[in-house]
Amino acid sequence: MDKLLVHGNGSLKGAINISGSKNASLPILAATLLSNEPSIVRRVPDVSDTNYMLQILRALGAEVERSSGTVRVEPADISPEAPYDLVRKMRASICVMGPLLARVGRAKISLPGGCVIGDRPVDLHLKAMQGLGARIEMEGGDIMLSAPEGLLGSEIDMRGKHGPTVLGTDNLMMAAVLAKGTTVIDSAASEPEVVDLADFLVKMGARIKGAGTRRIVIEGVEELKGVEHTIIPDRIEAGTFMVAGAMAGQGVTLRRVCRRHLEAATEKLEEAGHVVTFNETGTEVAISPGETPRGCDITTAPYPGFPTDMQAQFTAMFATTPGISVVEDTIFPHALHALLGNEAHGGRHQSRRRTGAGARGPASQCGTGHGLGPSGLGGPRSGCSQGRRNHRNQPPLPYRPGIRAYRRQTAATWWTGGAGAGLTLPPGRCSALAAAS
Repeated sequence: MDKLLVHGNGSLKGAINISGSKNASLPILAATLLSNEPSIVRRVPDVSDTNYMLQILRALGAEVERSSGTVRVEPADISPEAPYDLVRKMRASICVMGPLLARVGRAKISLPGGCVIGDRPVDLHLKAMQGLGARIEMEGGDIMLSAPEGLLGSEIDMRGKHGPTVLGTDNLMMAAVLAKGTTVIDSAASEPEVVDLADFLVKMGARIKGAGTRRIVIEGVEELKGVEHTIIPDRIEAGTFMVAGAMAGQGVTLRRVCRRHLEAATEKLEEAGHVVTFNETGTEVAISPGETPRGCDITTAPYPGFPTDMQAQFTAMFATTPGISVVEDTIFPHALHALLGNEAHGGRHQSRRRTGAGARGPASQCGTGHGLGPSGLGGPRSGCSQGRRNHRNQPPLPYRPGIRAYRRQTAATWWTGGAGAGLTLPPGRCSALAAAS
C-alpha cells in the first residue's frame, strides 16, 4: 500500500492548476453508457478511482481510450454485469446501476466497496430503482435488477438519515432520463457534482430541470447521443491546498478553481484569520497565513454547507491554531479517525465521549490522508493509503526546499504511533475538540 512521507519545517510557495473533480468524473463516465455513440470527457483526474471506473466500462464492453486527462468512451455493445473484482474496490461503482438498467433493461452489480468510514448502505439507490418500476433480487453479494418493460417515471424522495444522497441522486437521474414519463426527485442532492452530471446529460439530449436545487424534474426521452464535456474543478482538492497555504504558505496561488464551490471553505478560513483573495472571475485564488490565526467551529452539512470531505484538513489546521476549535461531522462521524493521526503530531483532541493522549492507525478514509498531509508541513509526518485514491496532486506540489514530500510503496500497513495507541472513536454523532499544543 501507499505511504506518504512529508518532511516539514519549511514553507509552500508557487502556483498550481487544480484537477478536474473526481466526484463529478465517476458518474459522468458511467453516464456515457446511456448512449451507443462515443463521448469525450476532458479533465478526468488520473487517480485510482477513475482508473477503476474505466476498467469497469471496459469490462462492460465499452471501448475506452485515455490520453492524459481526456477520455473517449464508445459503448456500442455493453453487458449488464459489472465485475465483482472491480466493483468491490470503489463505492462509486454503484453508479453504473442506473445507466445499465435504463439502457439494457437489467443489471447485476456486486455490493460496492470504498472508504472505511462506517455504514454507507445502498438502500436509497435500490429504493430509487424500485420507484421507477425495477424488480430487485439479492443473490449472495450481488444485486439483480430488471425492468423488462422499461422504467416508468415517478415521484421519489431521496432523503437519507444524514441528508440527501449524492450518488443516489446521480443514479436516479441517470436511470430516469430514459424512463417513460416524468420523474420528480424530492430531497435531491444539490452538490456541484450533481449539477455537472445534469449538464452532461442535457448535452446528451436529456430533459432535466432543477439540478442544483432540492427538487429535480426529468422528462424521459427515447435515446441520447454522444457528446463532449469538460469536468468541473475539484473543490476538495482546491480546499486542501487552501488549508495547506494557510498553514505553511508564503504565497500560494491556485488556478482553475470555481469560487462559488469554495464558499464554505473560504468562509471558515477567513473566520480563522487567514487571507483568501480571488480574482475577478473567481477562477484563481491566493492564500496567505493570517498574522493572528484563531480557532473556530465547524459542523459538516450537505452542500452548500461545510463539506464532510474537508473536515480532516481543517482539523489538522486547528491542531496548530491557538485556542479551541470544535469540529462536528454529522454526515460521516467515523471520518473523525483523522484525529488519531493528528495526535501523533502533537495536536490535542477530545471526542465527545472519549479522550486520549496519542493515536495509532492508518489513513484509511479518503479525507484522512489529506488532513494528515497538511499537518506534516510543520514537522515530520507519515501516513498512508487513501490520498492517491482521490486527488492526483496529493501531496502538495508547490513546495520549496525545506518541505519534502514523496510516496513509498509498502507491503504492509505503516502505523503512526504514540501514547494511548489503539484509541478508537465512538460510533454515532461525534464532535472533536482540537487545541494547539
